[in-house]
Amino acid sequence: MSSNIRKEYILDGLICASCAQKIENKISNLNHVKKVNINFATGKLTIEVYDNKTLDIITKKAKGIIREIEPNVKVIETNKSYEFKNNFENNLFNLKIFILDIIGILIFLIATFANLTSPVELTLYLTSYLLIGRKVLSNAYRNILKKQLFDENFLMTLATIGAFIIKEFPEAIMVMLFYQIGEYLQGLAVNNSKKSIKSLLNLRPDYVNLKLNDKIKQVSPEKVNIGDIIVIKPGEKIPLDGVIIDGESFVDTSMLTGESVPRKVRNGDEILSGFINTNSILTIKVTKNYEQSTAQKIIELVENASSKKAPTERFITRFSRYYTPIVVLLALTIAFLPPLLVKEATFSNWLYRSLIFLVVSCPCGLVLSVPLGFFGGIGSASKNGILVKGGNYLEALNDVEIAVFDKTGTLTKGVFEVSKIKPDGNITKEQLLELAAYAESYSNHPIAKSIIKSYGLSIDQTKIQKYNEIPGHGIISVIQNTKIAIGNAKLMKKQSVKYKNVNEIGTIVHIALDDKYAGYIVVADAIKEDSFKALNKLKSLGIKKNVMLTGDNKSTAIKVKEKLNIDEVYYELLPDEKVEKLEALYNQKSPHKRLMFIGDGINDAPVIARADIGLAMGGLGSDAAIEVADIVIMTDEPSKIVTAIKIARKTKTIVWQNIIFALTIKIAVLLLGTIGMASMWQAIFADVGVALLAVVNAMRILRFKK
Repeated sequence: MSSNIRKEYILDGLICASCAQKIENKISNLNHVKKVNINFATGKLTIEVYDNKTLDIITKKAKGIIREIEPNVKVIETNKSYEFKNNFENNLFNLKIFILDIIGILIFLIATFANLTSPVELTLYLTSYLLIGRKVLSNAYRNILKKQLFDENFLMTLATIGAFIIKEFPEAIMVMLFYQIGEYLQGLAVNNSKKSIKSLLNLRPDYVNLKLNDKIKQVSPEKVNIGDIIVIKPGEKIPLDGVIIDGESFVDTSMLTGESVPRKVRNGDEILSGFINTNSILTIKVTKNYEQSTAQKIIELVENASSKKAPTERFITRFSRYYTPIVVLLALTIAFLPPLLVKEATFSNWLYRSLIFLVVSCPCGLVLSVPLGFFGGIGSASKNGILVKGGNYLEALNDVEIAVFDKTGTLTKGVFEVSKIKPDGNITKEQLLELAAYAESYSNHPIAKSIIKSYGLSIDQTKIQKYNEIPGHGIISVIQNTKIAIGNAKLMKKQSVKYKNVNEIGTIVHIALDDKYAGYIVVADAIKEDSFKALNKLKSLGIKKNVMLTGDNKSTAIKVKEKLNIDEVYYELLPDEKVEKLEALYNQKSPHKRLMFIGDGINDAPVIARADIGLAMGGLGSDAAIEVADIVIMTDEPSKIVTAIKIARKTKTIVWQNIIFALTIKIAVLLLGTIGMASMWQAIFADVGVALLAVVNAMRILRFKK
């Protein structure tokens, strides 16, 4: 059975969002093409075909389509070591082109201010028009031959030729000139936007210091294998995931997690690619190759996010498809209908008004700013340690009504720790912990390990005279002639020890010395520091209900519920029962609203996949949970869910600001032009100026502060 083949290319020099849309549509209509996506923000074209046999044919046809629509764009096949560089400024600023523009402007000034005869004046205006508008005119001519009407080049050509017909020579030339200037400024804005977005994903290492027989060799990250030893100098990025085998340092994790406080790392610590080593040399044993490393996965996740377009993006794509032809038909109606129906109406006057329609009709501002807005939101989330796998998921966060949480590893740390030591009688906390650690020293149980870790000192096992582990109960040891019974209430009953009933969050470990009760230790999966704050913030953002689903026991679940002020809790659930509870919660949400689930373990993967929006904790989370999740929280902090929703809301606000702003200005100029109160100058602003302002506005999301 054949599997789908995916191919990626960089479209170097692509700055026209409308053209990107046309390329995507045309390639998607080719036979044997399963999926096509152009990520306008990164210039990446992804083509997915059904089998390898058709790949070369599709690739050839796709390159032909790109040449037709954007002949100046270079199609570069991506590879592992390729780094995208946009050569927009170099492509745009050409000395020869600049000189021709200056000559055209000078001729225009002579024709305007010199006292010349009509034929000479017309000749000079026409020469100036051809020089300044040569690119637009040639593009329009080429597109007409390919039957590609209704693009900005055709509309601008039609409008300015119309202006010449009614002898508005200066306006025809100035429209071309301002259109060219506007396109240049718009291109610069788009290019700067792309650079801003790309800088957020600047995680890829340029080289790796590979250690070979006590020598250091700089190699490409792709050439390093699992088990190799690499050296990270101060100031360098951690290129690959690994374990520190020598050295101690502070690392800057902000590129991955958004956290500005450096983290201390030492021997034995796991370390992720994308961190920056700040002050000391680290020697690392590689645990993942480049393709599987955290930084590369993040880059791929964010760069591929645009393939899942938000509903607003899809709406604008459909809208722009019908908008321009309708405006052209209206322009023709304005040009010919009034002169036919109204005696006083002159053709030249109404033709001029119709030309304003043509100039205004290009939907560039919308086509540009909406995808850039969503990609900016995804980039901003990434900067804050939140990976959003698509614009559709970012937009969906605006409609969340019910938030459902797993407990262990999501609201709690997922690590057992001694949370309380309560001695009974004449024994101190330190003595009780020491006796417990000695008694548990041979056990591999997580609770035993947490007690030994809390004790923190070395254990002299020669002091342990007897050791007997009783499954389901606990341990009985003899340490320096003292009998120690340590375990649950069942063990205390079995040993006829009178113990205290304790109501605490966590597992209660009772301790008896020579059959006399000595106290208890509470071992708990500690609640994360920001869980309470995160749940309260979600309520303030309009989330109606916070729910917790856990496989833990009733007592612990209820206590966590009370401590975090959770609305509902369901406990002692198996993975399939979690899905059943989630299905029941769907009936409680309003129509068109969303339910999100946040988890971290393999057992959470089915629920994450079933939820409207699935979130996974990416630090401690399992690969299965991260794989099926729509959004990944890299820092494991519940408060980042609040940040994600705030970024989603700001992104939506900015996108709709652009849509409303662009349509309002365009409609206003269309109406003013119809009643004779607007000129082509205003029409040019309504096209290019609005597009420029919309792009600048879209990039505000990159400056989002927590």
